[in-house]
Amino acid sequence: MAKPLGGRVALVTGGSRNIGRAVALGLAEQGADVAIIASHHGQAMSDTLADIEALGRRGLGLAADIADSEAVEAAMAKVRETFGRLDTLVCCAAIRPHKPFAELTVEDWRKVMAVNLDGPFLAAKACLPLLLTSDQASIVTFGGASAHLGAAERANVIASKMGVVGLTRALAVEYGEQGVTANCIVPGQIDTERPAGSPAPSLKGGKGPLVGRFGRPDEVAALVCHLAGPSGRYCTGQTFHLNGGSYLG
Repeated sequence: MAKPLGGRVALVTGGSRNIGRAVALGLAEQGADVAIIASHHGQAMSDTLADIEALGRRGLGLAADIADSEAVEAAMAKVRETFGRLDTLVCCAAIRPHKPFAELTVEDWRKVMAVNLDGPFLAAKACLPLLLTSDQASIVTFGGASAHLGAAERANVIASKMGVVGLTRALAVEYGEQGVTANCIVPGQIDTERPAGSPAPSLKGGKGPLVGRFGRPDEVAALVCHLAGPSGRYCTGQTFHLNGGSYLG
C-alpha cells in the first residue's frame, strides 16, 4: 500500500530527542525522507537517523544553531542538495528555562527568544522557497501550554511561545493561496526526558489531564503526520491543543 507521505521530504528542527525524535520517526513511518537539525552531532542524532533508515527511508542529520541565520541557510542548502525538494517543515527546537521574572536579565530574555521565536522564523524563511515548489507544502510549529494557562517563572518562554502562534497565523494567511498550510500544535504534559534541574510534571494536585495520564510523543507525532499529509490539507492557521483535557480552549 502506498504511504500518505511517500516521496515526500520533511525537515524537523530539534529532531533528535523527545517529541522531535517521535515526529521524525512518525514522518518516516508514513513514507517521508527526513532531515533533522540538532545543536550537535551526538548519539541521539545518530540513533534517530539509524531508526529512520531502519524504516526504509533516507535520513539526513544536520548540526546547526537554529538561532543563527547563516547556519540555518547552510542546513537548508544541504537539504536541497541531498533531496532536491522539501514538503514539510516542523519546528520543534525550543528551550524552557525557569527563572523568576524579577531575576530575568536582558540576556535571559533574548536567549529564549532567539531559539523559540527567531528559530521558527529563520527556518521558515530558509525553507519557503523550496516549500513553494511542493504541491503539498506544510509548516508545523510548536507552542506551549504555559502560554495559554499562564505560569510563574516563565515570562520569556510564555512570550516566545505566544509569538510562535502569531507567526504561524501570519504564515497561514500570507501563503495559503500558494498552497502552504501552517498550523501550531500546543502539547500538554507529554512524557519526555527532561533536562537536569527541570521540575518534573505531576498528576497530583491542581488541574491535570482529564484522561488521567501524560501524553506520549507518538501521539503528538500522529497529529503532525495528519497535518503534513493529504488528509490535513484543509487545516491551516489553527492552534491545536493536544493535552488530554488539561486546557479546554
